[in-house]
Amino acid sequence: MAKKHTFYVMTIPAMVLFFLFQTYPTIQGIFYSFTNWKGYGDWEFVGLDNFLRFFRDDRTQHAYSFTFGYSILSTILVNVISLFVALGLNAKIKFQKTLRAIYFLPNILSVLIIGFIFGFIFSHVIPELGASLGIGLLEKNILGNPNLAWIGIVLVAVWQAVAFNTILYLAGLQTVPMELYEAARIDGASRWIEFWKITFPLIAPFFTINVVVAMREFLMAFDHIVALTNGGPGTSTETISLLIYRGAFQDGDFAYQSANAVLYLIAIVLISVLQIYFLQKREVEL
Repeated sequence: MAKKHTFYVMTIPAMVLFFLFQTYPTIQGIFYSFTNWKGYGDWEFVGLDNFLRFFRDDRTQHAYSFTFGYSILSTILVNVISLFVALGLNAKIKFQKTLRAIYFLPNILSVLIIGFIFGFIFSHVIPELGASLGIGLLEKNILGNPNLAWIGIVLVAVWQAVAFNTILYLAGLQTVPMELYEAARIDGASRWIEFWKITFPLIAPFFTINVVVAMREFLMAFDHIVALTNGGPGTSTETISLLIYRGAFQDGDFAYQSANAVLYLIAIVLISVLQIYFLQKREVEL
């Protein structure tokens, strides 16, 4: 009985808090997506009007296209870089543990602080450096260019995300038996063959986790955008999360942005499910 009471004491408060701060707001948001509520005052049911408006809203369409493009590119870069960094850190080199700690540092830093620091670097340090070296391409702040601002955002986001993904890949590499590499070398296998035929198939589950988690995090990008560009210049780097925040809490368009959030949630869930399905299917084939 004591174990049973302990179970209830530990789980019920967690479930209550989860319902109050996660489940209930989600249900409330879905409810308001079918109304014309502005975040205050009276409201009326409008049916599917908010969802139909989504397909006529050019600003929303641009936010979705930018977010998906940014997320796909960043996910690819993060996983490629993280995997190769992990392979390097997994090798027998001096100061291995120290290097691992250094590579993990970006992950524990505040996103907003990192954003403000890199914002200063892009707006002052790099232009001054470019001017002193006579490199015209570097003399202007790329964050102020609607066509180039996304590059700065991707660089900062990838730089910080690599830390966490590297740790996961390192954990996966620890599970690969060294005997397999020794047997492969005896057979004359090259480093590339070792990686493609031994390493990657055995760490495929970690690759799946990294891809799904990274994609989800990039799809919900908010802090990096606010700190670096605040969605600008104009709305060129406005993500879906930032658009929902601005529309709901600054423009008073709460009901429409609730519908936008519902569609966004469905999109993230579908993308995650499809990623898991195809990547796990790939694991079996490997």
